[in-house]
Amino acid sequence: MIKTINIQEWNRRRQYEFFKNYAQPHFNLTTNLDISAAYDYTKKHKISLFKTILYVTMKVANHIPEFRYRIIGDDVFEHDIVHPSFTVSLDNEQFSFCNSDYHENISQFFKITADAMEQVRKNPFIQTNPDRENRIYISCIPWIAFTSIMHPLQSHPSDSVPRIAWGKYIHENTDVKLPYSVQAHHALVDGFHAGKFLNMFQKIIAQPEQLLSALC
Repeated sequence: MIKTINIQEWNRRRQYEFFKNYAQPHFNLTTNLDISAAYDYTKKHKISLFKTILYVTMKVANHIPEFRYRIIGDDVFEHDIVHPSFTVSLDNEQFSFCNSDYHENISQFFKITADAMEQVRKNPFIQTNPDRENRIYISCIPWIAFTSIMHPLQSHPSDSVPRIAWGKYIHENTDVKLPYSVQAHHALVDGFHAGKFLNMFQKIIAQPEQLLSALC
């Protein structure tokens, strides 16, 4: 379902009207998150760390309303749920987009994601559906521990879909850090919300027994 935001009564109307027509309205925050406990737990129990990170990403995105807002034409809408659109590596140094569905049940989410990945490896594609704004665009870049990242954007119409990316794990003694980036349209999302996203992600990923026990 989708809900129309009453812009005239919206508490962030000033920010929206200020940033909505910027040529480059997105901002990006990148940090290193501690995934030591989840890294050890997934290795021990042979659970996909990629799908774990993807699940936590979508769980957090669905919890914070600002990451479910989208600009369509002259209106702002709030989706009741958003789903992942992520990259999948293929042979010959190529990749495909992969559209999957979010499910709160982690076992169901892992199955849905695995099925979607299998399908795109058989039938890869590079395209987006402008009618499906209820997506979070996600990239995993496991070859480099980046310190910043820039994503391509559509200029017209307004591209208000958030981008999430993570990179190569950084091993520091017994700790494992994950370069993690949050990008969003500033008319809809502020640094406060991005910080809330990162802090919530960190809190959830730090408790792998609670998060992943259903998969063991």
